[in-house]
Amino acid sequence: MDGLTGFPAAITAVFPQTQIHQCVVHLVRRSLTYVSWKDRFVVARALKEIYRAPTLVGAEQALADFAQSAWGVKYPLIAGVWQRSWEYITPAFQYPMPIRRLLSTTNAIESVNMQLRKIIKTRGHFPTDEAATKLLYLALRNLSAKWRYVSRVWLDAIPQLKFVFGERFNPTRDSVFTD
Repeated sequence: MDGLTGFPAAITAVFPQTQIHQCVVHLVRRSLTYVSWKDRFVVARALKEIYRAPTLVGAEQALADFAQSAWGVKYPLIAGVWQRSWEYITPAFQYPMPIRRLLSTTNAIESVNMQLRKIIKTRGHFPTDEAATKLLYLALRNLSAKWRYVSRVWLDAIPQLKFVFGERFNPTRDSVFTD
């Protein structure tokens, strides 16, 4: 999720066993809104120590270190942003780093949502729910036909996903997701 209020409650209402993860990219962007332009690069690098920590204990220590560092003192609101989102950051630490990299951003999901909104927006209204569902299905089919490039992040994560999720992980693009 990207930090929208009410999103976790809505998702768990429909899918009670869902594990919700905070988009780290959105969290870093939100943190950097408190930072002056000249300090952004250095503060972003300091925040990387938190979400790239090898363990949850290491991440907690990195957050505490950041809060007490010169940057944490200069920009005290940043630590609060991370602490308020902590319950949605911590689940990612149970996975190996390749899977954590996948969980760190919602850009791919946002791209698909943007394409679907664009298709629905040009149509105006639909006579039935079935008509809207069919249009979305066709749109997703056309979008997935264009997906030829598989990022390095996915290629690194695939063996880990197979190991962690076993039979639940069943890739559909056999030519790309081969052993």
